[in-house]
Amino acid sequence: MSVLHLKDALDTLKATGVRITPQRHAILEYLIEAMNHPTADDIYKALEGKFPNMSVATVYNNLRVFREAGLVKELTYGDSASRFDFVTNDHYHMICECCGKIVDFHYPALKEVEQFASHVTGFKVNSHRLEVYGTCQDCVGVEKRVQ
Repeated sequence: MSVLHLKDALDTLKATGVRITPQRHAILEYLIEAMNHPTADDIYKALEGKFPNMSVATVYNNLRVFREAGLVKELTYGDSASRFDFVTNDHYHMICECCGKIVDFHYPALKEVEQFASHVTGFKVNSHRLEVYGTCQDCVGVEKRVQ
């Protein structure tokens, strides 16, 4: 876990007047460590042993607080449950259409897309989101074995 990310995130929350509860700290720590873009239910299941009195609603409420503070992005994909991504820097997502795995990737030239879109349309660009869909290596292996 990046202690620096956790400290910065906690400082951000404190600066906005958010009280740091043990549950809030654990949820934030889990998000920073998680590389799988967990759902609220994933987070709840991972932490319920440590916090038996914590509810799924507590997880959702904390994720909302983190999102409003700019620490977490909520990733929505159709009818699937939202997934949550700790915001460290701009990055994009590769999504497996078979198993739903999400993998981060970086491609800095995509900032130019915002500039071009703004130039062509006259819009002031606030943000963009890039998702690339395909089949992960694990699922490609399963497909090959099934054929």
